[in-house]
Amino acid sequence: MAGTRSRYVADRGLTTRMVITMFLIGLLYVVLVGVLLAVLRGAWPIILVITGGMFVAQFWFSDRIAAFSMGAREVSPSEAPELHGAIDRICALADMPKPRVAIAESDVPNAFATGRSQRSSLVCATTGLLRRLEPEELEGVLAHEMSHVAHRDVAVMTIASFLGVLAGIITRVALWGGFARNSRGNDPAGVLVLLIPLVSAVVYALSFLLTRLLSRYRELTADRTAALLTGRPSALASALTKVSGQMARIPTEDLRKAEPYNAFYFVPAFASKESIGRLLSTHPTLEQRLDQLARISADLSRP
Repeated sequence: MAGTRSRYVADRGLTTRMVITMFLIGLLYVVLVGVLLAVLRGAWPIILVITGGMFVAQFWFSDRIAAFSMGAREVSPSEAPELHGAIDRICALADMPKPRVAIAESDVPNAFATGRSQRSSLVCATTGLLRRLEPEELEGVLAHEMSHVAHRDVAVMTIASFLGVLAGIITRVALWGGFARNSRGNDPAGVLVLLIPLVSAVVYALSFLLTRLLSRYRELTADRTAALLTGRPSALASALTKVSGQMARIPTEDLRKAEPYNAFYFVPAFASKESIGRLLSTHPTLEQRLDQLARISADLSRP
């Protein structure tokens, strides 16, 4: 799973976490489908078709759906020469194929990457980010995003998040469908039906925690490998500080629209200081990220 075909530094810790996450997510997926098949025996063909179809759709089209949802628009070198130039330099440094390049019309300063592989990847920057960062800072951010592509953790996060989405849908359908109301006292069938929302809720909670733990580690890995690739950890630290500081000046409405996509972004956007999302953030704290970059800078400056 690691990006062995690029010059980004491999991270065994990230690879191990991705393998463990995929194994546990797969186990949870089997448990969830198994419970559905056991309870709704007569509907097993429909269950298999729906769950299988949703998985395939999520894997093959999730990057396009995410890019569309965040307003990404592919741009040519003539439309965005500076952005293309920065990505060209990173590709040369990393010995990677060039991803599709996009811009999102948003004042929220951010960037993200999507894609199942290096060749199908897309890297996007918002107009707010392009307007605020210096060239070296922008290059650091883009190197961070392309690290996600090189290590393929974008694809793993896409697959891992699918189970949580599916379990959440099943839980809501079960509750709205009145499964609990349709069950009768000591009726064994009714008791089994009650397992659907219960198991789905547990699966959702576990998949949520697994993706959060992996996401925080992969962000630190992307910071570290981007800093080592460019040789300018201070530029990435400056970008982090600038983007995080600018978030407080963005209108709450814009932050609220961006918040659902925090797992993809370079820096998370929170609409409220008291948001529970801060406690369950997909990213490590700014202090953790800056401390790591400071250590890398010190190591690189040693003779």
